[in-house]
Amino acid sequence: MENLNRVSFSQGNGGLPKINIHTEWSDAEIYLQGAHVTRFQRKGEAPLLFLSEKSRFEKGQAIRGGVPIIFPWFGAREGKQMHGFARNQDWKISEISHTSSGVTLKLIFPESPEAAEFPKFKVEYFVTVGETLTLELKVVNESNESFSFDNCLHTYFTVGEISAVAVAGLKGAEYLDKVENFARKTESNEQIKFTGETDRVYLDTTSTTEILDAKLKRRIIVEKEGSRSTVVWNPWIAKAKAMVDFGDEEYLGMVCVESGNVSENNVVLPPGECSSLKVTLRTSKT
Repeated sequence: MENLNRVSFSQGNGGLPKINIHTEWSDAEIYLQGAHVTRFQRKGEAPLLFLSEKSRFEKGQAIRGGVPIIFPWFGAREGKQMHGFARNQDWKISEISHTSSGVTLKLIFPESPEAAEFPKFKVEYFVTVGETLTLELKVVNESNESFSFDNCLHTYFTVGEISAVAVAGLKGAEYLDKVENFARKTESNEQIKFTGETDRVYLDTTSTTEILDAKLKRRIIVEKEGSRSTVVWNPWIAKAKAMVDFGDEEYLGMVCVESGNVSENNVVLPPGECSSLKVTLRTSKT
């Protein structure tokens, strides 16, 4: 059987270098800046990932949408850029593998002045494109001291209409409600529905989550390993209008369900040890 897997390189938006991946099941795009997956689409389906039409494709500026890599901190840090520095720097391609199940790219985070403030570490990122999209972020502590960090795959999903979307799999989990000044709550609902700004950090949960999309008639399954936190986010009306790189009405067609280890679930990695955060994204019809 002919191998239909293909990898090519091109200039993407803003002249930023981009990798294009085509398999017999799906198509994907990855920008080297941030090792940022901006597109994954199974043939015959709507795009899995949301990408803002107003996203800035500029050197050193985070791309709005797709799958930003959050590392080594989550959220704001005084005097520093939001969500760490991994998503703003050019990663290097180390290896491209073709298998019967698709294409795997291995990318490596480069040496940088920002990284020098932390114990010496190495980060590798594996992106596998096939019937599913699998992402694995590996961090190795190469120092002689413990390395404490947050990590998160900040995934933006395309949905048909946010009011017809529900997220399942988090009932019983405690969460920090960022909309209400980080109030600590417990999720009592089988399904999370969206009627306003939602920004929640679910703690101590390793569960698979599902995005149920009535309009697109599909279910998105988010399976994760090495993750104790799940973040659920939709900016809603006011925050959407306040973001220069996000359309005023785009909140209607997206939701973030992010897998990682943040807040009190951050990773404390002993010297010489390796941490792995792995997410597999698949779809099914409803």
